[in-house]
Amino acid sequence: MWIGACTSTIGTWMQIVAQSWLIYSLSNSGFMLGLNEVLGGLPIFLFSLIGGVAADRMERRHLLLFSQYVQMASAFLLTALVALHVVQVWHILTLTFIAGFGQAFGGPAYSALIPTLVNKEDMPNAIALNSIQFNAAVMIGPALAGLTLAKWGNVWCFFLNGVSFLAPIVALYMLRVRFLPAKTSESIQDSLRQGFGFISRQGAMAALIVLAFAMTFLAVPMRTFLPVFAKNIFHKGAETYALFLSVMGSGSIAGSLAVAAMGNIRYKGRVALTTVVSLGLGIAGLSLSRSISFTCLMLFLSGASMLAVFTSVNSLVQLIVTNEMRGRVMSIYNFAFRGGMGMGNLAAGWLVPIFTAPVVLGANGFVLAALGLYFLFFQRRVAAL
Repeated sequence: MWIGACTSTIGTWMQIVAQSWLIYSLSNSGFMLGLNEVLGGLPIFLFSLIGGVAADRMERRHLLLFSQYVQMASAFLLTALVALHVVQVWHILTLTFIAGFGQAFGGPAYSALIPTLVNKEDMPNAIALNSIQFNAAVMIGPALAGLTLAKWGNVWCFFLNGVSFLAPIVALYMLRVRFLPAKTSESIQDSLRQGFGFISRQGAMAALIVLAFAMTFLAVPMRTFLPVFAKNIFHKGAETYALFLSVMGSGSIAGSLAVAAMGNIRYKGRVALTTVVSLGLGIAGLSLSRSISFTCLMLFLSGASMLAVFTSVNSLVQLIVTNEMRGRVMSIYNFAFRGGMGMGNLAAGWLVPIFTAPVVLGANGFVLAALGLYFLFFQRRVAAL
């Protein structure tokens, strides 16, 4: 599963780099970059909660296979459109939405399946290692995309992404672990109500979900608007954009390794909130940078902090939830986590043309740092974990 997911994520990041550059080249619009991210996250709002119920009622492996096939088909269709020179921005946005639909069902199933492969005491390390494969792909994928874009063009980035989905598909067919849910006559609404009820009874869980939404709302636009920094601030090309993503990915690997090395430590909540503050300061520093070297330094710090806090918060949620509730609770968590991405990108996409990308990202960074300090010193449910 680890190897399959890493291979697929490398392909996905190759497409993300090529797709963002293609959208900006076709439209010259920061709003379109934000809208693309919103349409990728919108299906999370529409279908993720239903996907969580399905993950607690169905064989999770089957849901994941469905998700992989939908995303693979979207990648190959985009490949054909670009190869035939008929692609338009609305084609890309539509396929982003369709791929997001597959992720809305695959995300809760994946989040619920991975912890069942390890013992509970190993869960923080497993989640950290899962983040490492993701961020290794974030470092490798953009680098490969930069080379592929320069030598063969973006059509090969989209094609190789489609091929990469074969790796997790093969891994899922090889997987022997099965989740056999008990039969139930409950309606979807009743099942969802149980999930929300579980969260409300765990005060720290509700705080973690609020924190997850705020983190992605304020932090993820930094990555979305890196093409604007590369092209408009530094007047460089796709290679610089790929460099920024690779440096951020290498920082993310460092952050994930740090969390994995710490293992099942005490005071996880305090560590998570400290990295929230570090992430906010890193984003604020990036917004003030006018040097590629200093930008890379801030991206490394931000990448390390971002994945350390994402991994820590995810671990805390997974440790609290029970297996029979895992699909529903993780779908609610993913709803907040991915919903923050979409809404944050939409808000930033609207504000960037008015105030510029450095001003918007700087404000996001300072607000995020203040939020971390608030949870650390005043609203202490998370800090007490």
